[in-house]
Amino acid sequence: MARYTGPICRLCRTEQTKLFLKGDRCKSDKCPINRKRGAPGKDPKLRSGKRSEYGLQLREKQKIKRMYGMLEKQFYLTYDRALHMPGVTGANLVTLLESRLDNVVFRMHFAVNRTQARQLVLHGHILVNGKCVNIPSYNVKQGDVVEVKEKSRKLTVVQDALKEVSKSGNVPWITLDVDAVKGTFTANPRREEVTDLANIKEQLVVELYSK
Repeated sequence: MARYTGPICRLCRTEQTKLFLKGDRCKSDKCPINRKRGAPGKDPKLRSGKRSEYGLQLREKQKIKRMYGMLEKQFYLTYDRALHMPGVTGANLVTLLESRLDNVVFRMHFAVNRTQARQLVLHGHILVNGKCVNIPSYNVKQGDVVEVKEKSRKLTVVQDALKEVSKSGNVPWITLDVDAVKGTFTANPRREEVTDLANIKEQLVVELYSK
């Protein structure tokens, strides 16, 4: 499957907002958004005019896709599933994105970003309810226990990522046992609890796909 392999920070500069793609770097002075660097390209000022309604909707979709590291087909299928669930489609979409296994591994601080979390899953380092699952898009359900395999718990990437727990704490829909490198997905997150999506307007994505 095709994946973006270019400079990661370029994506944040394109959207002119933090997408939290590089872990601690996104919170440091090295972040290009903190340094107020402009959008990439030969003359970004030519593209900085007022956007159309479609342009605004498209940019919101691109932000969410890039944050969760998804391609168009996979993202649309997730939206279509959210559409057919009871409740608000936008909130359902966020819930489905947050329940992806690669995202849950990231939220449990077993990896510093979602890209690294996806790699841990693909390489078979992650167990769900005691069984190895190597599908990043696997839907984690309420009550599921996610852990790093015992022989993988000493991996440098895992140990370095776990240090972030003491700095930023844990999200309210997950309980974490740092010593056992294990966590429980206790509940589906409410939209307002996903604070790093505070500047994202998922309703624009719903409007875009509804056309």
